[in-house]
Amino acid sequence: MKNSRKSNTPTQLSIIPLDFQEYPVEEVQQRALEYFENMKRRRTVRDFSSRHIPLDIIQNCIRTADTAPNGANQHPWHFVVVSDSEIKSQIRQAAEKEEQDFYESRATSEWLEALAPLGTDEHKPFLETAPYLIAIFAKVHGIDEQGKRVKHYYVNESVGIATGLLISAIHQSGLASLTHTPSPMRFLNKILRRPEQERPFLLLVVGYPEKNAKVPDIQRKSLPEITTYF
Repeated sequence: MKNSRKSNTPTQLSIIPLDFQEYPVEEVQQRALEYFENMKRRRTVRDFSSRHIPLDIIQNCIRTADTAPNGANQHPWHFVVVSDSEIKSQIRQAAEKEEQDFYESRATSEWLEALAPLGTDEHKPFLETAPYLIAIFAKVHGIDEQGKRVKHYYVNESVGIATGLLISAIHQSGLASLTHTPSPMRFLNKILRRPEQERPFLLLVVGYPEKNAKVPDIQRKSLPEITTYF
């Protein structure tokens, strides 16, 4: 008698033609250069305007992030968009408490010395001023329809790539951002009602820069410093 049990092997996805736009090599060179010229103006901003931003801009940036390559196509991320002033206030209070603990007791002297030229401290008014916060969560594992745990692969790598695409999309759209990583950030699960299997990865602050915003005069590394060829 044949085994009548259903197979647990997932059905293979159908194969479709690649949607790829090819350009003449000269145009490829120009597009690459123009993208770099735009992205090199990207800076982390700490002085944000409260100016309104239509939600669809944020949504399309998140759609871009969701195109990121990821382990086993599991999309192990979740984006929580916060514009509510009360929730932003709660996040600021919790984040500043974590930051105060960091600067007063957890940070090593070497770490504090590295941060000193940037002028950062525990005060984070931008968490309330900016119109949007995007809390990015990494799904350590998934839950299927039967409530069973589903292993996720290359979670940190996948979420890191998606976050990079999101930051790029925000800049390309004409907005500014700031990456904020208070540690351990578990307060975000409580405030934003996210399940235990989701780990806070990063808090992204998004908006227009304040009219007279200032940034540190930093220099990026040259291509020979960051590249090796064989």
